[in-house]
Amino acid sequence: MLAEARSRIRRYTPEEAAADPDLLLVDTRSADERERTGVIPGSKHVPLSVLPWRVDQTSEWRDPELAGRRLCLVCAHGFASSLAAAQLVELGVDAGDLIGGYEAWT
Repeated sequence: MLAEARSRIRRYTPEEAAADPDLLLVDTRSADERERTGVIPGSKHVPLSVLPWRVDQTSEWRDPELAGRRLCLVCAHGFASSLAAAQLVELGVDAGDLIGGYEAWT
């Protein structure tokens, strides 16, 4: 399942993500984990549990900041973000993920 999901998304190294000013890093980790381990400066926090309807611009719970943006999802180690990015791609969103997650970023 993971390999299939990754075959459908763009995966970014931390260096590529940091160098792309048009890419919005979306941190899907819990608030507790972010508090405990830190955050990527300039990233947007959208917990994994609410991600699909925050990105869906037809949803009443949408986040306008995510509209039309290229997204790079970040989780702790780069597994959950791959699956979530593939789901968003199915919904028509330009989404990829960060190889190695937050751990690789740090």
